[in-house]
Amino acid sequence: MAGTKEGGKKAALKNLQRDPAFYAKIGSKGGKNGHTGGFAANPDLARIAGAKGGRISRRRKTTDA
Repeated sequence: MAGTKEGGKKAALKNLQRDPAFYAKIGSKGGKNGHTGGFAANPDLARIAGAKGGRISRRRKTTDA
């Protein structure tokens, strides 16, 4: 029954029988693993990066003749 909806329900019940906090522990690990950074944490960095990208995209195309 592996890979079916019924098999998944059985596996979930088995996990909860072994450890009632099984899914809470998994969720906790995922939450602790996330490190939001980069542009979300530093708007000035986003502004600088956007300006660099804007300058590059407006350059004339070079021709290799």
